[in-house]
Amino acid sequence: MLQPPPIVLSFAANDPSGGAGIQADMLTIASMGCHPLSIVTAITIQDTAGVDDVMPLDPEWVADQARAVLEDMPVHVFKIGLLGSVEIIAAIAEVISDYPHIPLVMDPVLTSGRGDELANEEMIDAMRELLLPQVTILTPNSLEARHLAQQENDPNESKLDLSLCAQRLLHMGCEYVLITGTHENTVHVTNTLFGSTGVVRTDDWERLENTYHGSGCTLASAIAASLANGLSISESVIEAQDYTWHALQAGFRPGMGQYIPNRLFWAKSEEEIENENEEAVIEKPGN
Repeated sequence: MLQPPPIVLSFAANDPSGGAGIQADMLTIASMGCHPLSIVTAITIQDTAGVDDVMPLDPEWVADQARAVLEDMPVHVFKIGLLGSVEIIAAIAEVISDYPHIPLVMDPVLTSGRGDELANEEMIDAMRELLLPQVTILTPNSLEARHLAQQENDPNESKLDLSLCAQRLLHMGCEYVLITGTHENTVHVTNTLFGSTGVVRTDDWERLENTYHGSGCTLASAIAASLANGLSISESVIEAQDYTWHALQAGFRPGMGQYIPNRLFWAKSEEEIENENEEAVIEKPGN
């Protein structure tokens, strides 16, 4: 019998547009040679422009989904995305605490790309208290890092130095923190991995001109898949960044909102992708 591929279990919300959430995780994890398990935390009403509403599932249903597959299959890595409620955060924290040997990658989804709030302060406090102490690697963008690291709702802390943010998040219990620089006003996108000894690695990437729906989900899932494939944290981070950048570069715009990463970019040649992008511009003049 053939050896099964490594298994990654993702906790995330359903995204009917297919750009982010559990759909993004499944595509990314499978594209990188792993078998994805999907634990749905919430149902969303959203498109490529933004999120209109979120309906969290019953926390017992979330926990039961996870326990059913965990008792059936050997999971190599956990990945967490949009959570939906404090009760769901508590339920997931309890489930994963029974598997301390399984690495946990967490993408702290606080807002949509449009800025829609997806986690209130009570949920953020629950993340800090219940999940961050169990996280192997946290993957916030700079805005999320500052929000998670903010103390006593001090508005002056919205401009915190990212190194200080990382120190605070590590102090909360994370083993590693990868802060992405997409939202920073820089020529290149600079992503920095922090560990207990300070900066582990810094990577600069060409800044692409479009905005993307599901880029954070893609990066975190790619790290999870790379870890499941046996790479180290540092190796997983660079492999996942490379995969994500190429998925964004080959992205497409199926609707009227943001571009969606092409997580199967490797299935087409660069020439085919360029031709498709040129045709899309012709078909949507003025966009």
